[in-house]
Amino acid sequence: MKKQVIAAAVASTLSVAALADISITGQMKSNYTHTDYDSSAVNDSDIVKTEGDLYVKGSNGDTSVVMNFSIADHLTADNTASTQNAIEDAYMTTKIGDVSLKVGQWDNGNNAMRASARKAGKLEASTELAGVGIKFATTNESDDELTLSTAVSGVNVSFKQKNAGEDFSVSGSVAGINASYSEIGSDTANSDKTYMELSTSLAGVGVKYGKAEADSAVCLDGDTWLGDFEDSTFTCHSIYNNGDSVWQLNKGQDITGLELSTSLQGNAVKFRTTSTDDLAGADTTYNKVIVTRPLASGTTFELTYTDVSDDAETTTDYNSLDLELAVKF
Repeated sequence: MKKQVIAAAVASTLSVAALADISITGQMKSNYTHTDYDSSAVNDSDIVKTEGDLYVKGSNGDTSVVMNFSIADHLTADNTASTQNAIEDAYMTTKIGDVSLKVGQWDNGNNAMRASARKAGKLEASTELAGVGIKFATTNESDDELTLSTAVSGVNVSFKQKNAGEDFSVSGSVAGINASYSEIGSDTANSDKTYMELSTSLAGVGVKYGKAEADSAVCLDGDTWLGDFEDSTFTCHSIYNNGDSVWQLNKGQDITGLELSTSLQGNAVKFRTTSTDDLAGADTTYNKVIVTRPLASGTTFELTYTDVSDDAETTTDYNSLDLELAVKF
């Protein structure tokens, strides 16, 4: 009997230990969006869509394996229902001495100047030497990059040398004002992109100002609080018809934005106004009011009202109301 109890205890311990090395988290959101176009030539729309992510991580000592899955339903151009399922990220991290390694496929993240991207066969090796972070990255396409980063008197500085240019960023805080500047440089003529941001808090109101600029030969195609301008690979100025409110910018167009945020009766409230400019006849203004509230059910409710005025095409002027339920676990 004693042996059976001991065996059961050992088996239970092993099971708990095995499960403890695996974590599963995720999120899901569902949106209902009504869009009212100013032009009678464009039909108003009602869109319901759901997106979800599942994050799985397994660890063994200093080694971890990460696999991130996504699911999204949407409407195609002819309003046919479609579901996309994908393994977005699949990579391993480990350490050899003082060198950290990351191998596989992963998203490099959005910023205000360029959209995120994934490439297969990525490798990163990073370490620190005398207070300077050193990272080497490459892919199967031989996109070699060397990044040096450090902090000097509270100011964070980063420099990246890549095959066809150099990236640079600097950020810090002075007298309660957070400031950052970043640049995506290119050896191709007139193809640099820059972004500057200032933020602070005044009398309980968060204030944020940002400006992204593109040279005459490139498009901004980032996805941040300034707006979703991904897939700006064409010199056109149009809205997608799948309800995503994704705009494509012309080459050389800049984006300027101001955000005010505060808390009101348990709600997080934000007002954003952004505009695209520096192209005659194609300036566009976006005004948003975003109200977010956690619910007792564990979900978060978010209401977003958007008003868009486009100088280039009056048929794309619209206002929309988006209602979102989201949960993280």
